[in-house]
Amino acid sequence: MLYRLFSRPSRFTATLLLCGTTSAAYAQTASFGVSTPAEQEARTKLHRIATDQANVTAIRTAGTPSATKGGQTAAQPEQVVVTAHLDAERVGLQPNTGATVFSFSRQGIDTVPQGDNAPLNQILLQAPGVAQDSYGQIHVRGDHNEVQFRLDGVQLPEGLTVFGQALMTRFANNMSLTTGALPSEYGFDQAAVIDITTKNGTTNPGGDLSIYGGARDYFFPSLQYGFSHGKWDFFATGDFVHDRVGIENPTSSFNAIHDLSNQYHFLGHVRYTANDTTRVSLIAGVSNAEYQLPNNPGQQRQFADSSYLGSSLSQQLYGSVDSASLNERQKEITDFGILSLEKELGVINLQTSAFVRYSSLGYSPDPVGDLVYNGIAQRAERGVFSSGNQTDFTWHVSHDHTIRFGGQAFIERNISKTDSTVFSEIGDDGDGNPVYSTTPTTIHQGSGLTGWIWGLYAQDEWHVTHNFIINYGLRYDGVSEYTHAQQLSPRINVVYMPWRGGALHAGYSRYLTPPPFEQVGGTSLAAFANTSAAPGTLQDSPVKAERDHYFDGGIAQEILPGWHASFDAYLKLAHNLIDEGQFGSPVILSAFNYRRGQVHGYEFSTTYDHGPWSLYGNAAWSRAIGKDITSAQWNFDPDDLAYIQHRWIHLDHDQRWTASAGAAYSFFHKTGHSLRVSGTMVYGSGLRADGAVPNGISVPQYETFNLSAVQSFKDLFHLSFLKRTQLRLDVINLFDKRYELRTGSGIGVGAPQWGLRRTIYTGISQRF
Repeated sequence: MLYRLFSRPSRFTATLLLCGTTSAAYAQTASFGVSTPAEQEARTKLHRIATDQANVTAIRTAGTPSATKGGQTAAQPEQVVVTAHLDAERVGLQPNTGATVFSFSRQGIDTVPQGDNAPLNQILLQAPGVAQDSYGQIHVRGDHNEVQFRLDGVQLPEGLTVFGQALMTRFANNMSLTTGALPSEYGFDQAAVIDITTKNGTTNPGGDLSIYGGARDYFFPSLQYGFSHGKWDFFATGDFVHDRVGIENPTSSFNAIHDLSNQYHFLGHVRYTANDTTRVSLIAGVSNAEYQLPNNPGQQRQFADSSYLGSSLSQQLYGSVDSASLNERQKEITDFGILSLEKELGVINLQTSAFVRYSSLGYSPDPVGDLVYNGIAQRAERGVFSSGNQTDFTWHVSHDHTIRFGGQAFIERNISKTDSTVFSEIGDDGDGNPVYSTTPTTIHQGSGLTGWIWGLYAQDEWHVTHNFIINYGLRYDGVSEYTHAQQLSPRINVVYMPWRGGALHAGYSRYLTPPPFEQVGGTSLAAFANTSAAPGTLQDSPVKAERDHYFDGGIAQEILPGWHASFDAYLKLAHNLIDEGQFGSPVILSAFNYRRGQVHGYEFSTTYDHGPWSLYGNAAWSRAIGKDITSAQWNFDPDDLAYIQHRWIHLDHDQRWTASAGAAYSFFHKTGHSLRVSGTMVYGSGLRADGAVPNGISVPQYETFNLSAVQSFKDLFHLSFLKRTQLRLDVINLFDKRYELRTGSGIGVGAPQWGLRRTIYTGISQRF
């Protein structure tokens, strides 16, 4: 029996597919990243069975004339086994011993409403402790972003994507979300690690054409195709998204005003397997998205500060522009590539990867409207180019000790350009109110900086006994960008399995988190003094690296076959805690620090999988607070800065309760015409908004329900080149719940955002 409780299924995906075994439909119950002796035995057995089956198939194929071409025997079954072996070795380079892991199998992704068509953040909301926010952001365990994404184990540098998802769900064969006290191979962004195992021609052969769409002009065609031949393996997927729900609606209305978006995505994956110990792979991706910023009608406020309301210019411009007719736009581009070499050298395995990523963001204002409402119309462009290397080694020293070591280095170039139109202050009136020139003036600014971050690590996974494991190590990180910092970070995790099906764990990790390079600008504040865009303070201390002490502990238990449950608790003590906010009209997140920060909470999760049934439920409680903003102070109201300096406040993304649940049932699952019905629920007690004090109240709680029905047909058209056909019906926000994610108030909150109203989607996909 394979104990899914203790491992993430992605380690064995290819092998399990060969054996005809499926994993749980939804996110797995929290595992602690280790394998029990029973699981290790099962893994060996599964691999042996797969190898035997493949060899038998290869022998039979060799004796079948129809299976040969040009006198050469088809070697596909053997190649599949080699692929499974190398995949398992690659995942073994980066274990999650002692961390908390939630896994999403390919079946699980398909089961969530919308399936591959769902945004990646909507899939991740099914894991405990993940709270949703506007612009497609997620918060894991009370952190603002600080989530790293990995493709086949290789970490991508951070980009500038705010609204869109540069990585689409369709790219993933399976994925996992890892939180807690992370082992030493994980650095830089450490709130969570999203590890995506990309599709390839071995696991996803053939093609799939899908047409999906629904309300608000939603049109989503996509195409994927994969194949393997000899030592080569190829997979590519592309899609186009056109809709009028690109960004959250600033009102509770059913349709937003001025909210059109067009998005293009592509991912290609080529692999060459030289032999059973060597493989070279190349992954390349492109994301191009254009958005209209939705309008909030009925706005009467002139400029950004109430002191301007009494000015003669404000009175002159009052009502000259309707906020429902503004025309603000934003464009986001992300390109990336990863070239990897995997090599097995006896007891040593390695993967070394070179990667590049380019990310840019451009904001086009409404030239008159932004000036009238905010006192500044700013055309902003920002781009960051990153390149680097990641190398990981595993050395199997003995049966009890496995040494892992390696490092990462990113070199980044950040460029920022702005053209700001403002009104100049020319004096005061008799009441002391500012008087502005009626002729706007333009301020040009630009900055650029090259910096780098690096990290080295070493750790030992020590199996003290058959049921007691210690993973301990050190990590040394450094950053030399807008700030300079270095730190040696010890980490240790202990896992104890005192009884069958149960595990206890505890861990401690020291973290150094560099500020996001692309979110730190080089604005010269002096240029805006005595203008309609003058900040409340000219103080602008540089954003610093965050230093954390992170503690985590929990228990996981298999209650009955197919039924698992877990409980986990955590505490983070932060110095220079990094937060992010959206200030001004351009929707560009900017980083800043709280001198002190505390985040703590607990999570509960359970799953049940048996036959056609799959169910799960998660609940999490969290508290995130900070004190004393010590960087980028000019973005904040001076009164707020004075209050926060000596008092703890809730962080703007602090949500006390988060929960999710889901159920799926497959009718006729033993036939080729199965009907799968599934539903999910997401609950949030509400993010923060300003009350009597900054971030003093919560946005009202909400819960949303989604429903999905997928009918599959085998050989519906009775054509040899057409395979499975699927018809899909999805209902998002089934009960048309009106709920607000943001009120537009709070530290670093730029505008109100409401959740999506009830939306019906339909689609058809055809395998070939």
